Amino acid sequence: MKRPNPFRFFVTFLLVGMLACFAAGALFGQSTSGSVAGVVKDPSGAPIANAAVSVQNIVSGYSRSTTTNGQGEYRFANLPFNPYRVIVTNGGFNTASRNIDVSNTVPLSLEFNLTIGTNTVVTVEAGPELVENDPTFHADIDRSVIEHLPIESPSSALSSIITLASPGVAADSNGLMHGLGDHAENSFNIDGQPITDQQSKVFSNQVPVAAIQSMEVIGGAPPAEFGDKTSLVVKITTRSGQGVREPTGDVRVSYGSFGSSFLSFDTAVGGEKWGNFLAVDGLQSGRFLDGSEFAVFHDKGNEENFFDRVDYNFTQKDSIHFNAQYTRSWFQTPNDYENLGVTDVNGNVVGNTDQRSKIGTINFAPTFTHVINENGAFNVGAYVRRDAYNYYPSNNPLADFASDQQQESVQQARSLTNMGLHADLAYVHGINSFKLGAVYQQTLLRENDSIGLVDPTITPSCVDANGNPIACNIAGSTPNPNINPVLLPYDLTQGGQYYNWQGRADIKQLALYGEDQIKAGNFLFNLGLRGDFYHGLTKQNQAEPRVGISYNLKQTGTVLRVSYARTQETPFNENLVLSSRGCADLVLYNIFATLSDGACSTPTPQATPFNPGFRNEFHAGFGQGIGKHFAFSGEYLWKYTHNAYDFSVLGTTPITFPIEWHNSKIPGYALTATLTDVHGVSVRFNASSVAARFFNPQLGGVGATPVSTNNASGYTPFRIDHDQRFNQTTHIEYHLPFHKSLWYGFNWRFDSGLVAGAAPCYNPNGANTDCDPATAITLPSGQPGIDLSGLSADQQFQAGLTCDGVAATPYSGFQQCDVNGLKSNLLHIPAPNTEDADKNPSRIAPRNVFDMALGDDNIVHFGNHERYRIGATLTAINIANKYALYNFLSTFSGTHYLTPRTVTGEIAFHF
Repeated sequence: MKRPNPFRFFVTFLLVGMLACFAAGALFGQSTSGSVAGVVKDPSGAPIANAAVSVQNIVSGYSRSTTTNGQGEYRFANLPFNPYRVIVTNGGFNTASRNIDVSNTVPLSLEFNLTIGTNTVVTVEAGPELVENDPTFHADIDRSVIEHLPIESPSSALSSIITLASPGVAADSNGLMHGLGDHAENSFNIDGQPITDQQSKVFSNQVPVAAIQSMEVIGGAPPAEFGDKTSLVVKITTRSGQGVREPTGDVRVSYGSFGSSFLSFDTAVGGEKWGNFLAVDGLQSGRFLDGSEFAVFHDKGNEENFFDRVDYNFTQKDSIHFNAQYTRSWFQTPNDYENLGVTDVNGNVVGNTDQRSKIGTINFAPTFTHVINENGAFNVGAYVRRDAYNYYPSNNPLADFASDQQQESVQQARSLTNMGLHADLAYVHGINSFKLGAVYQQTLLRENDSIGLVDPTITPSCVDANGNPIACNIAGSTPNPNINPVLLPYDLTQGGQYYNWQGRADIKQLALYGEDQIKAGNFLFNLGLRGDFYHGLTKQNQAEPRVGISYNLKQTGTVLRVSYARTQETPFNENLVLSSRGCADLVLYNIFATLSDGACSTPTPQATPFNPGFRNEFHAGFGQGIGKHFAFSGEYLWKYTHNAYDFSVLGTTPITFPIEWHNSKIPGYALTATLTDVHGVSVRFNASSVAARFFNPQLGGVGATPVSTNNASGYTPFRIDHDQRFNQTTHIEYHLPFHKSLWYGFNWRFDSGLVAGAAPCYNPNGANTDCDPATAITLPSGQPGIDLSGLSADQQFQAGLTCDGVAATPYSGFQQCDVNGLKSNLLHIPAPNTEDADKNPSRIAPRNVFDMALGDDNIVHFGNHERYRIGATLTAINIANKYALYNFLSTFSGTHYLTPRTVTGEIAFHF
């Protein structure tokens, strides 16, 4: 008799239980926001109608207001988890206010009894604390900040906002972000729906910014409810129309540099029991992604977004919340000068490289909530999310060839489908705030790749006397003695065809967690335990304790905190099957061998599977409030990971593979400071310094071991390209006191530069160096020199190289240069014999970048109570036109530049 599988039994029980709850009545609400409701009374106990009630968080900028109904009742739904101050005013009465902490879905009840008076004096309690008593380091970003923040990448606006407005995040190209020393260990939680797959423009489509009400960006030790990708957790609360009795929204149209145009419409409307929020927008741009040259060409793209959120309360205890999203984007892969006028083996021009991508995202996420009683609430949600990614080669595949970049023509049709259920039970009793939850998710991976060789030198049928490829019908040609019979049928330069490969996988993940927040005097304790069960191409189960302690010194406005978390690290899903099983395929094994980065590390064709890793991380920090307007928070972090993940790439295509290193050590610090509104001026400052030390050898996936590291076979450390010594962003906003709708926003961004492992350098005898010893030469003059023949003229130009004062151009470079004469204005190249892969690697040159925006939200108004308003905004990104790199020949994303100066004008109609 077959023994029952406890994992399957539990999953079946969980699914049946959740579906039964769902079928019992399409109930309920969401699990990332709370609510507060109550009644306002006069001294006799009679309800007060039309009293003004507002709820505010001065640090995040969140503010909402309403009026009481005929029974003196008010209600605020969809409040992001945060502390707030509730303020009640009414003519003839003194103003009353209270501080509340919305930390779970259990509704708060708050009654006000106003006292008779002739002035407005706060009578209930002191003002709110500027620093939260919370062990978890995080930053809060509200819509009031988002709307006036100059955004660099409109096609990846969400990640741009996170990079600009939260600490510990380093910007990368194409909307990518490095969260606290990791490449893509970031997760999003949108109204309770976990999304742990990559959310940059080259992988997926992001939720539109117009749909976001508030974000909490968690950089500290994650609470037990979060798992999988936790280096940076972004909790997003979307906008709701509930309680918005008259339709309210915006119509925006903008046009700017590179022919970029944008049109959007959003509206919120609802009643006491229902609400609907709708956002629709479209973007078209001649600079959709970050170009590989400072000049922009072959970079057109467009995007269409649809987002709808529906809320409905059946009763005071039962409500439903439903999110729906559809996004489609189409864009060209940016070309560089080497992609222009590509020639075939006979010297005939076959055209310009024309590689394109299309991504379609569909998402449905219903969630329902049942309020058990005044102390408890139950949430159950389901979600289906599908990303379909298509990559198209040039119409003439031979145009995809660039001798030093891409030797293959590639096309791909890949889909990633997430289906999941999540449930949690929140219960508040005394000093305890409990939460028990479960998440079950299946991820369906479907990978279809077609690969053909377009480099005539890989496996030519005939060669000349010097071994160079030559047509077999030319005199003097001889058969190639080293021809590869495995690759010959797929050599497109010799009439071959594409090789088609398919990969399939079904990744199952189950998480169970319990956590408790205990308030004991000035102490606050976060205790949690999470269990992750990962059944993918490999299997692993992890028990993960989480603990955090904070202490509030109220006399000084100081909060001290420490925390610890153990987390399971799972591999990235993008091209996971290709990276795990591709090396077992004889044809792919031989194709990977042609790549400069990506060859299979196994001596014979065999699978290179991943084993999920685990991380121990420690955090210590403090927060400090000064006066009524200034708040500061700092955090030291130390993360140690066994089996640490990053990426390799097939040529310069978007076909990227997850890879696995032996371990990583990521220490650093993050700082954030906020100056709330003082006479119209507000400031947000974020800074960090986070090391990303990874250790050989590579354990899984298609290979990317640093071939030039002398000690690559040992457990030697190297800095990966998400290591950054220091970065900071400062956002200053000013509103005119006599005309508050007129504002000015200014960004100052400084980046010390990510690691650039492909930069040329000289250290032939270094014990742990990424300077390739083979490039160290002695010049005819007897001077030490660097062989630059491995870099094309255009790559030398992209790197800003000069040799003895002569600059490289896209079509004229250097074969060699003396070590003291090699300079760069875009890279920081260590002095000769000083480069060290761990202690002194090559980097992108430091840069300061400035952005600004000037706007008036109320130039013209009309209608009752100024209901209709017309505004305008002028935004300038990189106003100094700084000529700078994001990365140079990065293993993951190649060479990309910061955007040249970009100016955009917008007209908005608010109603």
